[in-house]
Amino acid sequence: MMNISASELSLDQKSRLVSGDGFWHTYGIPESGIEAVKLSDGPHGLRSQGEAGDNFGLTASEESTCFPPAVAIGSSWDPSVAERVATAIGREARALGVDIVLGPGVNIKRSPLCGRNFEYLSEDPLLSGVLGSAYVTAIQAQGVGCSVKHFAANNQESDRMRVSADVDERTLREIYFRAFERIVKEARPATLMCSYNRINGVFASENRWLLTDVLRGEWGFQGAVMSDWGAVHDGPAAVAAGLDLEMPGTEGRTPPLIAEAVRAGTLAERELDVAVARILGLQQWHGAGRRVEADFIKHHQLAREVAAECAVLLKNDDTLPLSAATKLAVIGEFARSPRFQGGGSSHVRATRTESFLDALPEFTDGAVAFAPGYNLEGGGDEAALLDAAVGIAADADVALIFAGLSESDESEGFDRTSTELPGSQVALIRAVAAVAPRTVVVLSNGGVVTVEEWHADVAAILEGFLLGQASGGALADLLFGKVNPSGRLAETIPRRLADHPSTPNFPGERGHVVYGERLLVGYRAFTTLGNPARYPFGHGLSYTAFELTDFHVDVTRPDSAVATVTVTNTGSREGAYVVQIYVAAPSTLDIQRPARELRAFTKVMLGAGESISVSLPLDRRAFAYWDVDASDWVVEAGSYTVQLGRDSETVLAEQTISLTGDDIVRELTLWSTLEEWITHPMIGPTLLDEIDSDKLRYVSQPHILRGIGTLPMRKIADTLRDTVPEDTFLTIMARTRKTKTAADPEPNRVRATTG
Repeated sequence: MMNISASELSLDQKSRLVSGDGFWHTYGIPESGIEAVKLSDGPHGLRSQGEAGDNFGLTASEESTCFPPAVAIGSSWDPSVAERVATAIGREARALGVDIVLGPGVNIKRSPLCGRNFEYLSEDPLLSGVLGSAYVTAIQAQGVGCSVKHFAANNQESDRMRVSADVDERTLREIYFRAFERIVKEARPATLMCSYNRINGVFASENRWLLTDVLRGEWGFQGAVMSDWGAVHDGPAAVAAGLDLEMPGTEGRTPPLIAEAVRAGTLAERELDVAVARILGLQQWHGAGRRVEADFIKHHQLAREVAAECAVLLKNDDTLPLSAATKLAVIGEFARSPRFQGGGSSHVRATRTESFLDALPEFTDGAVAFAPGYNLEGGGDEAALLDAAVGIAADADVALIFAGLSESDESEGFDRTSTELPGSQVALIRAVAAVAPRTVVVLSNGGVVTVEEWHADVAAILEGFLLGQASGGALADLLFGKVNPSGRLAETIPRRLADHPSTPNFPGERGHVVYGERLLVGYRAFTTLGNPARYPFGHGLSYTAFELTDFHVDVTRPDSAVATVTVTNTGSREGAYVVQIYVAAPSTLDIQRPARELRAFTKVMLGAGESISVSLPLDRRAFAYWDVDASDWVVEAGSYTVQLGRDSETVLAEQTISLTGDDIVRELTLWSTLEEWITHPMIGPTLLDEIDSDKLRYVSQPHILRGIGTLPMRKIADTLRDTVPEDTFLTIMARTRKTKTAADPEPNRVRATTG
C-alpha cells in the first residue's frame, strides 16, 4: 500500500473517494495505491454479498455463522461473550475478504416496540457501552474494522428516514450518547455510522454539532464517519458537517455535486481534504493477501456455548432442570423450526441450523411426543392443532411449550404495535397448562413480550430471546441442566405496555418524536415512579443459590469511590452471578436524578461453596450529571447512596457516602433568579452588605423569597434603579466569571452560567 495524501489527488478523485462504489465497497484508485475497502453487514454474523447486493436483506449472501444477536449478548452481561463472538466473526470476515463489519448496534432500547431491538444490546447505556467496547476491541484485534451504529438517537423504525428525534441535550449526553462515547474512547473503532433520522430537526448526516463538535472535538474520534445506507440527502452539506463516506454509492451522482460545491466555494476544499484523509486511513483495514480459513464447525459449537450464557430464566417453581427420565410433551412449531435471528439487513445465511428437536436425543432415553400447536404464519386448523397439543400434554409429566414471535412480527423497517404473543399461542399455553401437571414455556422473540395472560398458569419460563443458529442445542443444554442459566434481563419486561415510559410519545407524529420521558428510560422510570415491572432490568434466576455479604463502599477521591462485596455460591452446583451496583444520586430543585442508575457490574463464575471478593470502581462519571449550563459533567457535593442490587428493583444492601464533588462556580447574569443570587456561595453571603437596600433585604427574607425567588434579578434591579445603579450589579456579576487555568489549585472547579 502506497502512502498518499489528499493534496496529491485531483478534485474529481477526492470527490469520488467520499462516495461509495456500489453497495459494499469504498472507491478505489489502484494506480495511486488506494484499494477499495470491502464492507459487510453484521454484527452477529456476516451478510457478505456480491456487487448485486442490497441493504434490505433481500439478496442472497455467502454462508456465515449466525451467532446470538445483540438482544441475547446484552442479556449475558458478560464482556467475554461479546469478545468470543467478535473474535470468531473477525476470523470469518477475513476468510470472506471483508475489511469492515457494520456493527455493533448500541442504540438504546427506548421502547419495547422498536422493530430493531433485536440488534441492540440494552436499555442501559453502561451495559451497552461495556459490551460494545469489548466487541469492537476483539474484532479489530483480528485486523477487521468495525462501524459502530447508529449515531445517534435512532430508537425506532417508524418514519426512520426523516423523523426528528426531539431530545434535550442532557438526555442525549446521559442516555443516548454514552455507549458511543465509551466505545470511541476505549476501543477506537475504525468507523461510526450515522443514523437516518434528524436530531432536533437536523439530519444526523448533516449535523456538525453531532459529527464534529461532539464526536471529534470532545471525544477525540479519529476514524471515519460513514452514512447509513441512503441517509445522505445533501452530499456537500454532509461533508461540511463531518461525514466522510456516503454509502452506498450513487452511481456517480454525488461526486460531481461535491466537486461543483468546492469550485463554487460553498464547500471548503480543506473540509473535503479532511474527509479524504479519513477515508485514506481506512486503507489500514484493507485485507488483500491475508485471508485465513474459518472453522465453521468450531464456530457452530461456539455459537451454542455463548447462546447458553445469554438466555434468562424468568421463573422456576422447582421444575427445571429436567431429567432424562422426565416424561415430556414438546409443543410448539418453534421446537422444530427455530426462530433464531431478526429480519432485515442483518439477516445471516446460517451455515446450519439446530432445533430443539434436533438436540433432544442427546438428553432423552427414547421418543418424545411432539405437537406443533400452532402455525407460524397463522391459518390452518387451529382447533385441531390445539386439541392435539392438549392431548399429549395431559399424558406427560411436563409440557414444554415453545412460543414466541415470527420474523414477520418484528423486523428492521417497521415497529411493533403490541407486546402480545399471537392469540393462538396464548390460547395454547393456557389450554395446555390447564391439563399438564407442570408447564414450562420457552420464548423466542427479538423484543420483549408480555406474559401477563398466562404467567400464573405455568411453572417455569425461559426467555431465550434470539439465540443464533445453535439455539436448539443451547436451549436443551439449559433445560436439562447441562448449563446453569446465568443471563440477566438487559431490558425491563413491563406488566402492561401502558406502564412503559415511552408509550405516550412513541412513535411520534407528523415527522417528530418527542423524548418526553427524558432520563426516565426503561428501569429508570419504573423505579423512580414506583411502578413495579413484571420482571425488572437485571432479573435472572439460577439453578444454584448465592449469598452476598460484607458490602462496603470506600471513597477514593472527592468524586469517586469503590464498592466491595463478597459473593458465595451456597448451592450444590457451579453457577455464575452478576454483581450489580447502582447509585442513587440526590435530586435538587433544578436537577432531577432517577431513583437509581446502574453504575458498575461484573459477572463471576463460582463452584459450589466457593466465595470471591469483588471490588468495583465507581469513577467520576458514576456520580456525575451533564450540566447544560457548564457544558460539562458535574459531580455535586452531597450524599450519594451506593446500592447493591439483585436487580433494578431489589436492593440487597446499601451505603451512603459523602462526596465533596466539584467546586461549581455559577456565573450570574441579570437573568439569573433572585434566589440564585441570594444562595450563590461567592456572592450570597455579602450581597445585602454590598447593596444597601431595605427593599432587597425585605424580599430576601425566607418567607418572601419562597414566593418570588424565581424572579429574574433584572426585575429586582429595575425596582431598585433609583437607589442602586445597574453598574453595581454588573460589578458583582463580574466576580463570578472566574475561569479555570493551568495554575488553578482547585482541579474540580466547574464554571457554569445561569439564566
